[in-house]
Amino acid sequence: MSEGRRQHPGQFLAGVLRRAITGWALIGGILLLALVAVNVTAVGSGIVGYRITGDFEITEMLVAIAVFCFLPYCQMTDANVTADIFTARASARWVAGFRLAASLVALCFALLLFWRMGLGLGDQRQFGYRTTILQIPIWWAFVPILVSLALLVAAAALTVLDSGRHVIRPEKAPHVQ
Repeated sequence: MSEGRRQHPGQFLAGVLRRAITGWALIGGILLLALVAVNVTAVGSGIVGYRITGDFEITEMLVAIAVFCFLPYCQMTDANVTADIFTARASARWVAGFRLAASLVALCFALLLFWRMGLGLGDQRQFGYRTTILQIPIWWAFVPILVSLALLVAAAALTVLDSGRHVIRPEKAPHVQ
């Protein structure tokens, strides 16, 4: 960044959050690759007569964690499912207003999920629930899921701020097709 132009602290924080969210989604992709490796190994070993114990437990945990890793990125990049048919003829201000409302709902939902999953983590630890075969503590999966939900809260907050700016100045909003 040049000497004469300073970045607003909020812009810096938003940039850091965006990079963290993108990196977290990449971690989710790596987890999916690990999941594929586990399943290919399990199928391959089954063909030669050897069985990998607990492969489905690993699959369950990795899928759950990976899915949650992608949620903040989907929110941040506006990649969630939308019904554009309802906004096809709406003005830029109306579309921005709808996006603001959707971002507020996403923020509330993310906060609710974070709160409830945090309580779930506590219960899983307290009662010592484990997977049946490998005896992996279930709460281990809750830790990266809670990180994902914290990032989802941050992503939703970012989209609330962006959408709010676009309601005020719809000409600055990204082009909607």
